[in-house]
Amino acid sequence: MRLTELSVSLIVGSAAAFAPTTGISATRTTSASTVRLQLVSGSQGTGEGWIDPSAPVNSKASLEKTLSKSLEGSNFQKRLSLLGSTGSIGTQTLEIVDACPDNFVVDALSAGTNVELMTQQVLKYSPKVASMSTPEAAKELKRRLQDEGCKSMPLILSGQEGIVAAATVDTADTVVTGIVGAAGLEPTIEAIKMKKDIALANKETLISGGPVINPLVEKYGINMLPADSEHSAIFQCLQGVPPGGLRRVILTASGGAFRDFSKDELFRLCEDNPRAVQAKATTHPNWDMGAKITLDSATMMNKGLEVIEAHYLFGASYDDIDIVIHPQSIVHSMVETQDTSCIAQLGWADMRLPLVYSVSWPHRLKMPYKPLDLAELGSLTFSKPDHAKYPCIGLAYAAGRQGGTMTAVLNAANEAANEMFRADVGLGFLDIPKLIEGAMEAHKEEFKKDGVTLEDILHVDQWAREHVRQASEQLDKSKVIVV
Repeated sequence: MRLTELSVSLIVGSAAAFAPTTGISATRTTSASTVRLQLVSGSQGTGEGWIDPSAPVNSKASLEKTLSKSLEGSNFQKRLSLLGSTGSIGTQTLEIVDACPDNFVVDALSAGTNVELMTQQVLKYSPKVASMSTPEAAKELKRRLQDEGCKSMPLILSGQEGIVAAATVDTADTVVTGIVGAAGLEPTIEAIKMKKDIALANKETLISGGPVINPLVEKYGINMLPADSEHSAIFQCLQGVPPGGLRRVILTASGGAFRDFSKDELFRLCEDNPRAVQAKATTHPNWDMGAKITLDSATMMNKGLEVIEAHYLFGASYDDIDIVIHPQSIVHSMVETQDTSCIAQLGWADMRLPLVYSVSWPHRLKMPYKPLDLAELGSLTFSKPDHAKYPCIGLAYAAGRQGGTMTAVLNAANEAANEMFRADVGLGFLDIPKLIEGAMEAHKEEFKKDGVTLEDILHVDQWAREHVRQASEQLDKSKVIVV
């Protein structure tokens, strides 16, 4: 496959393979350089292609579990293991712990290389386990804690072994997965095997590992609780919806850094001023997020990944998961029930809101946050995403419909391309979907649909990253032609 243009070979071959909603009509010129896509909006709600959800929804058992836990009252205490404690998810989760000290205890922390912040966190929360990403950082953490006279020295570990140890510490009952990327897959699996609930802020865990994770959730009977804003919104909207009552999932998207650009304007800017594109792509208009997620928002791959995650979390088929652009980021997502009623969850753009629900579900804790004022907002607007402008959306739907190991390839290829773009190695913004599609096309030879194991996922994850690295060295910088 040539990487000189975005051929969209995976998604044009079959109309059903690409359509994010009901369908798509696609024509292709004989030169294969132009793809014309005409989207048909609105899902059919047929119920075909649905699976058992990993979140506690859509079943009699989940309703009974939710009711039982609700009636326990808010005088509960949960012991947390926090993966990614120095990142945005981690620090905001600890703010929730600070606001509700009677409800939460921190038993384990893991982080990257921010030793200074981790030292402060260990001194404040006295976890049993503290893990850093490198042995050097772990050694420095120990030295600093000793210098500070730490009276309750945790077990200090490093690397993947340390993350797994933090996720499986015996006393914790809920693991908050705030680390970014496929690194969260193994510790999440091990935590599930220890029958710990998962507050899922690491979307790649289900995107790459859904075929492995969902059966484990059912086997060990744990609660998979979404901690990002969109899936938390859907989860909250489904509280009390009876089995069979869900018709459609509607994910809202801010539109990212280029939402106010037309496709032609964006493509022209990519060609004429790639430096300006790079600067803008890593600055989100609504949210203060990590660099990787901010760029995923600019390409809209974040929403494509969320479609796959929603499929595994809530069981909805890809034909019944839609995306709508909502610049204000107040409606965090919606569900449509079988009678066509639409239920939405609203709130200020504050990541602490979904986080607090994931660790307190199904309780509603009183939090010191600013109440939503709709009169202050004035208006809320919505529009359809331009799939020609954002080819990553179509690639995600295509990978999700193929299932098996293809979603792991999509995720790993995106992580690799995303990282290289941010590292300023000469990768263009429109090269990101080129490289992802190239990896998906090349993976067809080893694609595995059924019986996927963790080893399969880890293998294709590493393969896809290496494929993207090699392909980027030969990448033609000609512009993408998609109309």
